Amino acid sequence: MPPSDYVHGYGSRERERLGDQAETLADLLHEGTHYPDGSRVLEIGCGVGAQTRILARNSPEAHFVSIDLSPASVEAARRAMAQIGIRNVRFEVGDLFDLEYPDGSFDHLFVCFVLEHLDRPADALRGVRRLLARAGTLTVIEGDHASAIYHPRSDDAQFTIDCLVEAQARAGGDGRIGRRLFPLLCEAGYSDVSVRPKVVYADSSRPGWVSGFTRKTFIAMVEGARQRCIDLGLADATRFDRGIRDLERSAGPDGTFTYLFYKATAMRRD
Repeated sequence: MPPSDYVHGYGSRERERLGDQAETLADLLHEGTHYPDGSRVLEIGCGVGAQTRILARNSPEAHFVSIDLSPASVEAARRAMAQIGIRNVRFEVGDLFDLEYPDGSFDHLFVCFVLEHLDRPADALRGVRRLLARAGTLTVIEGDHASAIYHPRSDDAQFTIDCLVEAQARAGGDGRIGRRLFPLLCEAGYSDVSVRPKVVYADSSRPGWVSGFTRKTFIAMVEGARQRCIDLGLADATRFDRGIRDLERSAGPDGTFTYLFYKATAMRRD
């Protein structure tokens, strides 16, 4: 996936959204993800370092190499980690379909919110498998945009979500890929594949989730694809904006919002 095909764009608002998302979901998504001291970990698709910060913070004595296809994102991640004093990460520009690391270079691979943007996710998973040492582990985290359940229900709100999913599909990705992780990992030749759903639920009794997820993560993600959806002819500005306004009602006093992430772990046995 070339950088221009990232449906959410590379602007400052998207960098802010990724940071909000990572911090809001840190405990939910990173529970149990701790790497032993001295282990070698490759993070594939680090973006601006939103997940890197949490990985490195949780495993301060592990050695991380974090790569991304976008040089600008890699530089932003490098600066961000330097500012907060994280020293156990080396950042590199790299294409996951063309990585030159020797076989067995890493004890663990971490891939988060990357596969949804690829037109060949199984090939990507199969290709990086050689980088794992024997009995090395892979962790993959993805969402499923079609899993969003919200109240009040609105046809226009659903329309904007569907536009995002279609825009990703036209770029070669899959906004519903979380539900496919088990067969994808099996197809790619991994062993001991285990997938667990991670449920987000927000209502006014949980204001941190309403702000951090419903507003700053999900609605911001859909809204970030506005111009791409308009340019593709999937929506006109009036209806898309009406859908966003309706979706924002799910973050109101009487609103609710539910969403599913999927976290998969697997091993290289051969």
